[in-house]
Amino acid sequence: MSMNFERARFNMVEQQIRPWEVLDGRVLSLLESIRREDFVPVKYRKLAFADMSIPLEAGQVMMRPNIEGRVLQALDLGEDETVLEIGTGSGFITACLASLAKWVVSVEIIAELHETAKAGLEEKEIRNAELFVGDVMRGWQPEQAHDVVVVTGSVPVVPEQFLGWVNPGGRMFVITGDSPAMEARLLTRLDITQWREESLFETDLPRLINAEKPAEFVF
Repeated sequence: MSMNFERARFNMVEQQIRPWEVLDGRVLSLLESIRREDFVPVKYRKLAFADMSIPLEAGQVMMRPNIEGRVLQALDLGEDETVLEIGTGSGFITACLASLAKWVVSVEIIAELHETAKAGLEEKEIRNAELFVGDVMRGWQPEQAHDVVVVTGSVPVVPEQFLGWVNPGGRMFVITGDSPAMEARLLTRLDITQWREESLFETDLPRLINAEKPAEFVF
């Protein structure tokens, strides 16, 4: 018996994402239109819309759909903004960011994930996303700062270099702390030195690779 992906996608939005206080019409429409199942590993395709984290290579995961919705809503992306995504993963959030923003730069440490995500985005004809392989904890850095930085793996504390990648007036989504009670936060850069912090929700997410040891800088 074949699965009705359209119905499952609708149910995901109405039964998981909307009840978790995701009410932004742009975000809901986006999550109803982008085919999440195309970014899920084939063996988990029938779980594409389940309320769970879907396993990826090297112990990484796709976030639960309701968390993806909350992230996209909190960022409130403008069509003229540029985004740096730390952790391409499956490429699904990359596709969502690219649909909302002007340009997305995404970096992934695991080459296999990078290649799969790149192929998926090309298949969707998403042309405003540029993908890199690199380790943000050990030397990789963007060519310029961005309006928005999205960190899709957790860190013990916010690494100092991440803060430097956010333009004044821009913001960063990041999950900090220790399992099982990590904190999702939105940091807004008010000027060169001042930040505003908003606590969004508690969750639990695998660490960014090589981010196990706390950075010297504590935000």
